[in-house]
Amino acid sequence: DFCIMKYDFKVAEKALEKEFDRINDIRDYNQRKVLQAFFDNKVAPEHFYTVSGYGHDDLGREVLDKVYAQVFKAEKAIVRIHFASGTHTLACALFGNLRCGDKLLSVAGVPYDTMQEVIGTVGDEETKRSSLIGNGVLYDEVPLKGGTDVDFDALSDKVDDSTTMVLIQRSKGYSTRKSLSVETIEKVCNVVKAKNPQCICFVDNCYGEFADYKEPLEVGADLIGGSLIKNPGGGIVEAGGYIAGKELYVERAANRLTAPGIGAEGGAMFNQHRLIFQGLFMAPSIVSESLKGAVLAAKVFEDIGFDSSPKYNEKRTDIIQNIIFNSSDKLEEFCRTIQSLSPVNGYVTPIPENVPGYEDKIIMAGGTFIEGSTIELSADGPLRPPYVAYMQGGLNYAHVKICLEEMVKKL
Repeated sequence: DFCIMKYDFKVAEKALEKEFDRINDIRDYNQRKVLQAFFDNKVAPEHFYTVSGYGHDDLGREVLDKVYAQVFKAEKAIVRIHFASGTHTLACALFGNLRCGDKLLSVAGVPYDTMQEVIGTVGDEETKRSSLIGNGVLYDEVPLKGGTDVDFDALSDKVDDSTTMVLIQRSKGYSTRKSLSVETIEKVCNVVKAKNPQCICFVDNCYGEFADYKEPLEVGADLIGGSLIKNPGGGIVEAGGYIAGKELYVERAANRLTAPGIGAEGGAMFNQHRLIFQGLFMAPSIVSESLKGAVLAAKVFEDIGFDSSPKYNEKRTDIIQNIIFNSSDKLEEFCRTIQSLSPVNGYVTPIPENVPGYEDKIIMAGGTFIEGSTIELSADGPLRPPYVAYMQGGLNYAHVKICLEEMVKKL
């Protein structure tokens, strides 16, 4: 106990210089890429103005889509505050591109909890009726190899001419599998295209934007989607999501978001253009702060004897750090400590509760300026063995460090 109380954060930070330098290099690369997209598309104050009603002839929205398309190397992108969440964004991409009789294949085992309801593998009768399976879409999964890695042999066996789309979930969700690196995503796309060149490779890019030099569309993916209250919103965007990729697939998703015949041409943006532009500009730096906080957390928890992944010196593909507590009490204590050191609602005590879209009770620490924003420092986890806390975000490294200093004292 004495050794833990005397934990030296300066020594830990000194040992992380190589990892921090790598994160800084990625930040600088992505900042230049974003800045170039602003230059090339001549972003100007007139693009911050809004229109009302149907949202027709919105120049700001048009330029915003072009900037996102350039940043993510896409033929087309739609960036909208009308996406209610990351799950809604992904659902639009799935429902827009899959019809009755088409087949969806998850390449990395069971998807994230809320996506299971979208697909239709869990949920009550009415939820399943509205799901992909309820609308006649066929579904299958490739079990993980050893519970942690993509099984490429099994993937090759499962993909055939009947496979319309593969779902590639970059982040781990509420599981202990590895998050998928850009290199792994590239290998998945290569295996899929070798068996069926027409199959759509769709990547759930949540938590992964700007964590590496390349994005999934640069390594063979056809379509990506994510939330604006995660990485690309830079911590200031109030709501929304984005979908980017091949023009046809993005247009289909847009038709699902609005209506056929309207697609990406409608939808008033309610004076949010400037925030979304500015959030994207800030995103590479904000993501780098979050990554540094996650690396420090990995080092600290490893040093004090907890099983945490990824390790501090592993290459990262997203902003999530998970810590296995093997105890509901320790998981709850962790989340309560994060909450108590949050800038908003720091006086509130989180308790496990049933949350729509999840089978188990969830405990969530999220004293964030924007509700549900997980680019801000937050932590959550399901009340089920092995009682894993999923820590993510951090608008600045100093805040993450302060929380870890208090965590060491408590744990």
